[in-house]
Amino acid sequence: MNSTQVASKVEVTPDMKFEFIVLPVADADRAKAFYAGLGWKLDMDFVRGDDFRVIQFTPPGSATSIIFGRGIPGASPGTARGLYLVVSDIDAVRAHLLAHGAPVGETFHDAGGVFHRPGTEGRVAGPAPGHRSYGSFAEFDDPDGNGWILQEVTTRLPGHGGAAGATFSSAIELAAALRRAQAAHPAQTGTPGDEVLRWYADYLLAEQAGTPLPA
Repeated sequence: MNSTQVASKVEVTPDMKFEFIVLPVADADRAKAFYAGLGWKLDMDFVRGDDFRVIQFTPPGSATSIIFGRGIPGASPGTARGLYLVVSDIDAVRAHLLAHGAPVGETFHDAGGVFHRPGTEGRVAGPAPGHRSYGSFAEFDDPDGNGWILQEVTTRLPGHGGAAGATFSSAIELAAALRRAQAAHPAQTGTPGDEVLRWYADYLLAEQAGTPLPA
C-alpha cells in the first residue's frame, strides 16, 4: 500500500456549523421589539401571507442566531431553556441588558466552583472568586419565558476552538481584556511602553487560545 492509498483512508470530519435555534414565542411582534431593544442585529423579517413569518436576530459577536415567528414548527412558547450567552465581562453585559429592558438577575456562582447545577442548588451570590473564567453566571427570561444564561469566559480551556489569533466582538470586550492584561503584568506602572504592549498582546492571544499565560 503506497502513501496515496494510506492518505485516502484517513477520514476527515466535515464542518457542521451551528447556525440558529428556533425560539417558541406567542407574539412575534413583542419578541421582535424585545430583542431589537437589546441591540441584537435584525437579519431578516420575512412574511408570506397571514400565517407565515420568519424573524431572525443575531446577538453581538455571535456566529449563531435565533429564529421565531408564525407558522414555524416548535414547542410551546417559553419552553426554550438553558440558552447560553458567553461574555467576557459579565458586569458590563448585565448592566447593558438591564438598561435595555432585560430582567437580568443577580450574578452568581456555584459553591463547588464548577458549572452551576439545576435550580438554585449550590448557588452562591456574586461572581466567582477573582472572576474565574467559566465560573460566573446571571439569568434572564424573554417576554415569553424563554430562558437565557450569561456565562463569563475570559480564558478559554486548552484546545477550545480552532481559530488562530484573538478576536473581539466589541470595544467593551477588548477593553475588558486589556484591563485583565494590565492587572496581570508583573511590573506595570505609568504609561505602557513597547515591551509592555507586546506583553499585553501575548497575554490576550494566550488567554483566548487557552495556552499558558506569560509570566
